[in-house]
Amino acid sequence: MRVRSLAIGLLVGGLALTACGKEGTPAGSDVTEGPSTTQKVASDVKLDGSPTFDRMTQNKKVVIGVKEDQPGLGYKDPTTGKYSGFDIEIARLVAAKLGFGEDQIEYKTVQSAGREAALVNGDVDYYVGTYTINDKRKEQISFAGPYFVAGQDLLVRADDDSITSKDTLKGKKVCSVTGSTPIQRVRDGQLTEPGNIVEFQGYSQCVDKLLTKEVDAVTTDDAILKGFASQDPDNLKVVGKTFSDEPYGIGLNHDDKVLRDKVNDILQGAIDDGTWQDIYDSTLGKSGSKGTPPTLERY
Repeated sequence: MRVRSLAIGLLVGGLALTACGKEGTPAGSDVTEGPSTTQKVASDVKLDGSPTFDRMTQNKKVVIGVKEDQPGLGYKDPTTGKYSGFDIEIARLVAAKLGFGEDQIEYKTVQSAGREAALVNGDVDYYVGTYTINDKRKEQISFAGPYFVAGQDLLVRADDDSITSKDTLKGKKVCSVTGSTPIQRVRDGQLTEPGNIVEFQGYSQCVDKLLTKEVDAVTTDDAILKGFASQDPDNLKVVGKTFSDEPYGIGLNHDDKVLRDKVNDILQGAIDDGTWQDIYDSTLGKSGSKGTPPTLERY
């Protein structure tokens, strides 16, 4: 039996998803009461030689680094405090397969510029948050995946027809997140003048500046931009001409090969059995954009 919506995490009487033949499928973001459908005994999973897993087991919880300001990907509802989105569901899936229930997950918001330090210092056990895999980052940490491949695009005001591609950014103020790959690409490619590059700690700040006409475009991965556009389609639009490939990986401790291999196995299993597609359809798929499972590179 296929589970068509991961938002359905708990059935009457505490029926587990394992009854549908999908043991470890993550519970939905709206599940807050009752026993977790994904809870297993962590000791049932053995990962000899993984210091990160040893720490998780000793602490009886998993600390996951995430974003909280990316609708459809990693978003924290300011009213309820609940996390939702594609990245959050991937993070939950991994936790479940490692033997940790929903009540054993601690989410820790880490901005882009602090991700490597959080992993190196052990502040988080792994990181799932639109984390583009590149060689520079792999000098400090390692990646499992990719679990998704996005492309850099531009978010502009709905009534602005002057920006139609990256080649029309000269003289325009372009905003993105400090330390992110997209803003570095704008800078390296001289797509606009240095004085027109604006950086903040979060994408939502860039979007606010776009709406108040203090910047002309927000640039990052199209998946993120579509999330913002879907919230305010009357005022925002995505240009729709990507100019990069952005493979998203799960960030891990640099030397923990045992855990990296395990997470890669979890991702491959989700791709093979349809769980990945279920996660996409219930999150990013709501934007109307189709999603195709990636090919794992096993970095």
